[in-house]
Amino acid sequence: MQHSNILVIGGAGFIGRHIVARLTARGLRVTVPTRRRARARDLILLPTIDVVECDVHDEAVLSNLVRNKDAVINLIGVLHSSQGSPYGREFAASHVELPRRIVAACRTHGVDRLLHMSALGADSKGPSMYQRSKGDGDAVVQASPLDWTIFRPSVVFGPEDNFLNLFATLAKFFPVLPIGGADARFQPVWVGDVADAFVNALDQRATFRRIYELAGPQVYQLRELVAFAASASGHPRPVIGLPAALARVQAMLMEILPGEPLMSRDNLDSMKVDNVAAEQPFRPAPELAIQMTPLEAEAPAYLARTHARSRFGLYRARAGR
Repeated sequence: MQHSNILVIGGAGFIGRHIVARLTARGLRVTVPTRRRARARDLILLPTIDVVECDVHDEAVLSNLVRNKDAVINLIGVLHSSQGSPYGREFAASHVELPRRIVAACRTHGVDRLLHMSALGADSKGPSMYQRSKGDGDAVVQASPLDWTIFRPSVVFGPEDNFLNLFATLAKFFPVLPIGGADARFQPVWVGDVADAFVNALDQRATFRRIYELAGPQVYQLRELVAFAASASGHPRPVIGLPAALARVQAMLMEILPGEPLMSRDNLDSMKVDNVAAEQPFRPAPELAIQMTPLEAEAPAYLARTHARSRFGLYRARAGR
């Protein structure tokens, strides 16, 4: 079946914008719900897209959004939550309850195709609340009768990421970068490759009821990524790995500061498990038809703030890649 009318939940976010751009470039009809329409003003300019201001956690609203669609892509995820067992209410709402409601709405309206964003390390018995909630959300999707595909990327990098850009920003203001979990390993994956994987899988029957890890071609320690981001931004800085106890104190202090914490104790718990693909060297499944982009090929340009194109121009340029 050729899917032509797609609901992209989380389409106004970092990864979602790239996926939506590729879908519209193929002439597909796309609906993007968002709490604040202003956040998606760049997407409004794209053809064949409908941006709807609403709350997808409202069951009736979600049901109405799913009606008359032939596929749903769920990209919703949060990095921080209040404490709880096995996880806090924010993780429960976004990673477990929302997928459950999406599956129910799809079944109600006869929508068989669901593509679901998870995360590398998702595990119902994992060491962090984040990993446990992601694992339970995956289990909800897997237990459904839908034609689902689950993607588990490592940390995703790109022009609007909150990972490398964060370290580059910190390097502007601090002469030394003390980092908890400095020896943790990651396998960063380019946002364009993640977007291509989703879009290429949409109509591929070979991807139905499959779980795919997504990772870049190289594994790095966190300290190496921090040093890379600082250097690429023009502010090379020494990186100091904090002992576990001190890292935990640092994270606890960050949690009580206003706004989203730069690091939480749950983030540290997640880093107890390497965020790398199970098989090394990583090779993407052939049915996804993607080539993994090295970090060094894309990140320096945006970390140095030298991108000549506007963000909207970047989406258009990448859409046909």
